[in-house]
Amino acid sequence: MLLSATLLAASAFAQVDFSGEWAPLYHEDAPERLPGPELGDYTELPINDAARLRADSWDADRISVVEQYQCRPHGSDYSMRGLGNMRVWRDIDVATQRLTAFHTHMLAWDSERTIYMDGRAHPPEYANHTWQGFSTAVWEGNMLTVTTTHLKENYIRRNGVPRSDQATVTEHWMRHGDYLTVVTVIDDPVFLTEPLVRSDNWYLDPGQHIGVFGCEHAPELPKPEGVVPHHLPGTNPFLREVSEWYGLPYEATRGGAETLYPEYRLKLNSYKAPPKCDRYCTCTTLFDCQLR
Repeated sequence: MLLSATLLAASAFAQVDFSGEWAPLYHEDAPERLPGPELGDYTELPINDAARLRADSWDADRISVVEQYQCRPHGSDYSMRGLGNMRVWRDIDVATQRLTAFHTHMLAWDSERTIYMDGRAHPPEYANHTWQGFSTAVWEGNMLTVTTTHLKENYIRRNGVPRSDQATVTEHWMRHGDYLTVVTVIDDPVFLTEPLVRSDNWYLDPGQHIGVFGCEHAPELPKPEGVVPHHLPGTNPFLREVSEWYGLPYEATRGGAETLYPEYRLKLNSYKAPPKCDRYCTCTTLFDCQLR
C-alpha cells in the first residue's frame, strides 16, 4: 500500500498545470511569424516537388477571396506560431479529481481546441476533419506529449507552402516556471519527405485580456465571383526576390530536406552577403519588425 501511494504521488507530482494566460515570444523566426515570410522562401523546409509546385502557384491576393479564404482560420499546428495570445484551462473530473482535458483559446479567429487526457482513441480515418483537428495527450515525466490528427488541409508557412489533411502533428509541451516551450513535429506523407520540427516559446502574462477576434466577409477587390488568384507553373515572377534580397543561391531558397543540415553550407559557395542589411534588420516583436 505504501509503494502504491508513493507511485501515485510521484505520478501526480510529475504532472504540470499549463493553465493561464500566455503571451508569445518571437525571438525565433520573427520575420516569418510576424510580418510574414517572403514569397518563394522555402528554406529549411523538407518539402517535396508537389509542395513546391503548390507554393509556386500561390498568390497573396488569395486571402481576399470572400467565398473561401477571408475568414479561414489557422490550423492548430500553425496557430501556435501565428500572431496571437493564448489562454489554457483544464477540466477536472469531480468524482476522481483526475485531469480529463486541457483547452486552448487562441486570439486569432477565436479558435478553441480540446486536448483529451482521458485515454480515448482517435476517430477512424473517415471521421470529420476540422481546423483544430482531434488531439489527445499523455504525460512523459513532466512533459505533455500531444498527438493531433484529422486536420483540414492548411499551410506550414504563410506563403503558400501546404500541409495536407493526412498529416499527424506531435507537440511536446514543457513548462519552466513562467515560460512555456512547445516543440512541434509535423509528419506529412503528402508534402514532406521527413518530419518538420519547430519550436515556439511563451511567457505567463496573468494580466492579459484576450478580446473577441471576429471576422466579417467583405469584398476587397472587384473580381468575378469564383475567381481564385493564382500563378500557373513557371509564371510566378516573384520567386527569385528572396534570393536577390539576401544574396542567397536561388536553389537554397527552394527548400528540401538537404537544406536543413549544416553540411549544406558547403554548397553555398555562391553566397554573397548584401553590403548592408535592408530587410528586417531588427525583428523580435511586432513593434520593431521594420523593413529597414
